[in-house]
Amino acid sequence: MNEGFELETVSIRLVKDAPLFSKTEMNTPEKAVGVLWKHLHDFDREVICVINLNNRLMPINVNFASVGAVDQALAYPRELFKSSILSNASHMMLLHNHPSGSLRPSEKDIDMTKQMRKLCDMMGIPLLDHIIIGPDRNEYYSFRDNGEVFREHGQREKIADVLRAVASANERAR
Repeated sequence: MNEGFELETVSIRLVKDAPLFSKTEMNTPEKAVGVLWKHLHDFDREVICVINLNNRLMPINVNFASVGAVDQALAYPRELFKSSILSNASHMMLLHNHPSGSLRPSEKDIDMTKQMRKLCDMMGIPLLDHIIIGPDRNEYYSFRDNGEVFREHGQREKIADVLRAVASANERAR
């Protein structure tokens, strides 16, 4: 044994900030955009955020995971997952803005979404959508609605099934 060797113990905690919004079921891109548009649309740089959702698709919290440059924001999966894991999220959504006003996803947007979808499947925290927010409240691009990335392996149908099941359970609970 190596005498004098000490292994430090660390604690990891989620620190909650002031809430940005009230509880709104996030079962459509419109609802997610409606809640976060006012916080993202007028940034002069790209901002990526994660909405962490419980098993009823109610938001637990939102994490502004990356603030980038005018035409890109870097976000590694470990930063995107951190708040989801600490929040015990059942599902997640990604949102980011395009300061240029273009809703067209870049190749980097598509690659990141593909990577996150696969990792989310492995982590057991389904990625319900990745949404690009435009300058107008009614302008957005939903990867799920446009079939991007989610068409692989029937993922789009799986997500639709989850959304229907949660909506049904929520109706029964009311």
